[in-house]
Amino acid sequence: MGNADLRQLAVIDDVPFADLEGSVVAVDAHNWLYKYLTTTVQWTSDDTYTTSDGTEVANLVGVVQGLPKFFEHDLTPVFVWDGGVTELKDDEIEERREQREAYEERLEEAREAGDGVEAARLDARTQRLTDTIHETTRELFDLLDVPQVEAPAEGEAQASYMARVDDAVDYAGSDDYDCLLLGSPLTLRQLTSKGDPECMDFDATLEEHDLTWEQLVDVGILCGTDFNDGLHGFGPKTALAAIHEHGDLWGVLDAEGEHVEYADRIRELFLNPEVTDDYEIHTELSPDVDAAREFVTDEWEVDPDEVARGFERIEESVVQTGLDQWT
Repeated sequence: MGNADLRQLAVIDDVPFADLEGSVVAVDAHNWLYKYLTTTVQWTSDDTYTTSDGTEVANLVGVVQGLPKFFEHDLTPVFVWDGGVTELKDDEIEERREQREAYEERLEEAREAGDGVEAARLDARTQRLTDTIHETTRELFDLLDVPQVEAPAEGEAQASYMARVDDAVDYAGSDDYDCLLLGSPLTLRQLTSKGDPECMDFDATLEEHDLTWEQLVDVGILCGTDFNDGLHGFGPKTALAAIHEHGDLWGVLDAEGEHVEYADRIRELFLNPEVTDDYEIHTELSPDVDAAREFVTDEWEVDPDEVARGFERIEESVVQTGLDQWT
């Protein structure tokens, strides 16, 4: 998820959805889906999204409730899926696994104590994107004709790259502050929240702090990233001052007598991540809402009442946005 402390440096402004109409956004699929998955699990009875054989597909509820926000504002989402995860994230993945196991133990205790509120909160925190969640989400996107891209590595890196080099893509979409270090020119945040999103501006951030892209990445490494712990005592403002004084990461490390393991590799993961140009996207969407509804409610046994309004909003958006190419 990157280091949220970078918000202290990032130039971020609210942007009305009206200003985004007709735009294309490359969305970090895991980041977006996980938000809706956990929200659904926390606030919805599991009976509504559990099949007769016990398979949970809360993701389908989340997708149907989340997609209308794009469609209603004539904003075309291109969902970018993670590929392989770099080996430098092994420690972070292990830490998340251990944290999830701790939550699972507390969840069992809450259930035994009859604490429904705490159980719902912890149940949301123990969610993970299973194979079934991946497969059913992809199929639902296909039925709704939502473009998808398979990244070779990190989804936020691919989305940032597409926003930077593909003229057809206007924004990256993610709550991950790593998009700033990955050079996404404009990143839409809070696409899963109520109200208008935020726009994080890469060039404005560099200009405001008199930094190069490389120096911004160095600031991030000093603060800490998904790939390394930050130096003790270094927050964004301290790291920024140190980079201005010493020029780059290596100058700061020499001055502090410190060492960051794999520093060269980490820097390259942000400046030259593994990405691909081997994808095609389309912006004239033709969603088959009837087939999508049948897939969700009949094939995967989701309570029809839980997704009725979401599908209605998708259908209504066809008229509201004037996209007469939709069927």
